[in-house]
Amino acid sequence: MTPTTIRIGTHEFCFDLGKPIDISIPLKFNGTQPNAFGVEAARSEPCRAGDLIGDTRLGGSCNFEQYTFIPHCNGTHTECVGHITNARISVTDCLRDVLVPAVLISVEPKAASETDEGYAVNVDERDKIITSSDIQTALTILNNSSADAGSVYNPLAIVVRTRPNGEDKLARLYDGDPMPPFFSNEAVRFIVDQGFRHLLVDLPSIDRMFDEGRLSNHRIFWNVEPGSFETSTNSRTDATVTELVFVPDYVGDGLYLLNLQIAPFAADASPGRPVLFPLAGTP
Repeated sequence: MTPTTIRIGTHEFCFDLGKPIDISIPLKFNGTQPNAFGVEAARSEPCRAGDLIGDTRLGGSCNFEQYTFIPHCNGTHTECVGHITNARISVTDCLRDVLVPAVLISVEPKAASETDEGYAVNVDERDKIITSSDIQTALTILNNSSADAGSVYNPLAIVVRTRPNGEDKLARLYDGDPMPPFFSNEAVRFIVDQGFRHLLVDLPSIDRMFDEGRLSNHRIFWNVEPGSFETSTNSRTDATVTELVFVPDYVGDGLYLLNLQIAPFAADASPGRPVLFPLAGTP
């Protein structure tokens, strides 16, 4: 496929639609899969209606199955502000961007004792935290190595890959022991202040898994008041959070074009398939 040219700000880049990088985790119903909060695993079973059965192995004429899963816990998913509001706001209404410039960075979370950055509840000394300084450093290194100085701050999406980055993330059980890494409140404020509208992470949540139900980072990201379940005129209703992605090590930090695909669910979250296309500066 012939590379396509796109202008982002004052820079021109080219990308190849024939070379997509899928960073979602395939959801294997009844198989190995990631899981958060110890919920039931995603499962499927053939539909039955009288003499009809939706499984060719059981004598059916075709396969048609019933799927049971929880998007927030069973795999890669994209969520909107409806995740924390009384109003049932749909991710299909909030996600208005089809192709957006994105930056991929890698960070190694710090022990809670190694940073002065905070969180809404007390943290355990074993907790690992992604700080604003981690993100700023990664962006600065990327910016300094770019042929187009300053271009990495134009993207609307940021993908944060955590180290270590083993393939066990494809089926990791996040039950809170040990607690998976999460963002400091300062880190999410920095992401918002930089103008990023879409945040993608390889974690089950941008918040501490057990935080007394405050979800402080989600509220910061969507600009919803602490403890509130209502949006305001200043809330970022066009912003999304995508959790439980997996970015293989062969995919380098850098600038990409992001196609953030979701199923057309009228719900606060949907299974997601984020796809990256590497961007290269034009001569």
